[in-house]
Amino acid sequence: MPIFKKSKGKKKICVIGLDGVPYSLLIELARTGLMSTIARLIDSGHLHQMRASLPEISAVSWTNFMTGTNPGNHGIFGFLDFKPGTYDLRIPNFLDVKVDTIWDILTQSGYKSIVINQPSTYPARRINGVMISGFVAVDLSRSVYPPALFSTLEQMGYQIDVDSAKVAENPALLWPELSKTMASHQKALNYFWEQDWDFFEFVITGTDRLHHFLWSAYQDKSHPAHQAFLDFYQQIDRIIAKIIAGFKKLNESEDSLFILSDHGFTGISQEVYLNAWLEKEGYLSFTTPSPKSLNEISPKSVAFALDPNRIYLNLENKFPGGLVSRSQKKEIKAEIAQKLLQLEYNGQKVIRQVFKAEEIYKGKYSSLGPDLLAVSYPGFDLKGSLKKKEIFGRSYLQGMHTWDDAFFWAAEDYGPDLAIEDVASLILKKVK
Repeated sequence: MPIFKKSKGKKKICVIGLDGVPYSLLIELARTGLMSTIARLIDSGHLHQMRASLPEISAVSWTNFMTGTNPGNHGIFGFLDFKPGTYDLRIPNFLDVKVDTIWDILTQSGYKSIVINQPSTYPARRINGVMISGFVAVDLSRSVYPPALFSTLEQMGYQIDVDSAKVAENPALLWPELSKTMASHQKALNYFWEQDWDFFEFVITGTDRLHHFLWSAYQDKSHPAHQAFLDFYQQIDRIIAKIIAGFKKLNESEDSLFILSDHGFTGISQEVYLNAWLEKEGYLSFTTPSPKSLNEISPKSVAFALDPNRIYLNLENKFPGGLVSRSQKKEIKAEIAQKLLQLEYNGQKVIRQVFKAEEIYKGKYSSLGPDLLAVSYPGFDLKGSLKKKEIFGRSYLQGMHTWDDAFFWAAEDYGPDLAIEDVASLILKKVK
């Protein structure tokens, strides 16, 4: 029995999200015939190469998507943000988003939305319809609206995400974790598709997890997991085909279908620890030899970094030990940016571009964000760790996010200069 009353006469919209899937990978897998559904969509519509947010992480990029704006307006700058006026860190959540989302706007217009596994929507908020939060949701009971649907998800064996901590300890667990998570999400897809809705969104996040742990399995055809990697993408292609077939059965066309990712991906050559670089360049020091938090920075510190590529000046009136005055800000930003652009590893340039905050952020919350954002060349994965003493190193991770290799598929051509915050308005135009 449907949970909601039927809505009649409204054009339906369907959105599919593929977390961390690069434009370049989709092109390749379509070209080789591995993803035949995507190949057909590329022929019939337009696959746009799209810029993600900066930083190019899900917490920010998906929030840019859902709000149609940037962190200066919506207030989310990373997976971790500062508590105002302190060096203390907190994990921002969906309740911290300062502006309406695409589903809020649809709710205000009387449209019913069903949203499954959308990252950065925890805890689930009230919408006209169903919201199931994705990463970084930690408690399923707080990940679903209406709350009465919790028992339904529990009975499905719904698993929010791959247990990345377990996989990091035992990489052999990746495939069973992916399988279990995908199976439960498909059960939710099948169940909620039969309900009444005007807007349906289904996001697959296993792609991002696969890339982080096994990107080399895609790059190296001799890798023992190469075929399993390709099989996973064939499964995704079949899921997309199934959704499209179901959409057409509702007498809807692909003109109202949209598919996107929140950032691109590539392999890691070296991780680059920005705080270690800032220390070596004399911009950062600590009161203890093994600092555990930024509360241990010395009064002489000029700048510090947060994951993955955010650099903050230690500003007066922003941080309790602030050293840098507003009059010094412009000169110090230019100096740090210039030096970063000169950083090399074995003769290779590491940093492709350094953006000033004002080039990226527009809105009344811009001052809460970083002062500089660095974009690396592919292969150099920027990190904000406080524990690392050397500038370069490696971990178990094989894949890293990229900024300008996300994708957006639509039936229409929206031009070459597309950013993820542009997508919400394009979708909303379809329902007017």
